[in-house]
Amino acid sequence: MLGWFKKSTKKLEPIDFTAVSVDIHSHLLPGIDDGAKDLEDSILMIKELKSLGFNKIITTPHIMSDLYKNNPQIINSSLLTLKQKIEEEKIEIEINAAAEYYVDYDFEQKIGKERFMTLDDKHLLIEFSFLESPRNMDDIIFKLQLEGYVIVLAHPARYQYFSVEDYMSLHNRGVLFQLNLLSLIGYYSSQVKQNAELLINNNMVSFVGTDCHNMNHAKLYHKCQTLSSWHQLVKSDVLKNNKL
Repeated sequence: MLGWFKKSTKKLEPIDFTAVSVDIHSHLLPGIDDGAKDLEDSILMIKELKSLGFNKIITTPHIMSDLYKNNPQIINSSLLTLKQKIEEEKIEIEINAAAEYYVDYDFEQKIGKERFMTLDDKHLLIEFSFLESPRNMDDIIFKLQLEGYVIVLAHPARYQYFSVEDYMSLHNRGVLFQLNLLSLIGYYSSQVKQNAELLINNNMVSFVGTDCHNMNHAKLYHKCQTLSSWHQLVKSDVLKNNKL
């Protein structure tokens, strides 16, 4: 039986993020989406993430056809600039870039026609609308898997239109779930926190990510480290962050 109502609010001794070591979802490239505004902003966030225990970052700027028209050239150019600044600042951290793809009509039309930017050689980070699921979600998942991608769904707990059965169906189809750390502290809403705990209690979380957009976010992650939900997740041995 799914453990939807299991509570996990007890605070414990902190477990820092060396437990996962790799942050697979953030918006740290300067000036290309709704994340870091400039290089100074990027560096401040990176320093904070490093202090929390991350030693590798795969940053993932938005690609949205009607809002953030990023592409591999824009992303890689911005990454190179950021890497040079990190070297100048003598920050010992590894940083790479992929993308967070918004699933819409334009995205679907590109499947099989262009190679998407992945977290490694096959893990593809995607997101859905927060208002409703894609009408042909099953077809899109099938097409992506046929192309050899392993789908990583960003912040599933935030899709409040999903039922328990929806989560189970996606999980059973091989879609991997990436949980936003701030979900654990109720940052988005109490319902999102409850959804996050559902996914943890049923061992459906494969990755965690900061989804860091700004220093307001960065200053909150330490609050996760004392929560029993975070401890449960780390000790469940299901997280795959350090394999990327």
